[in-house]
Amino acid sequence: MGDDESPPFDFWSYFGRIPVEDFRGHDFSRGQVTNAWRTRGGAFEHVLIRCETANVFLVLVLDLAARNVHGHHLLDLNRLYSLADGSET
Repeated sequence: MGDDESPPFDFWSYFGRIPVEDFRGHDFSRGQVTNAWRTRGGAFEHVLIRCETANVFLVLVLDLAARNVHGHHLLDLNRLYSLADGSET
């Protein structure tokens, strides 16, 4: 998905229903999408929503055929790769 492309459907209602515990204390309130890409074959689109903490993203998996959100995952690269200060972006 390019910078000027619209999402394939509105996923923000799903985002608004994610339990606060799933954010593990991180702030995603700006709702800034940093990256999006489609899987080979175009069945799914992965959308990364930026956090106020460097290297932490909320990943939404969009099912394009069903036009719904398949699920979400908190991607904390600081924890996964032991990035000490979180300043790497």
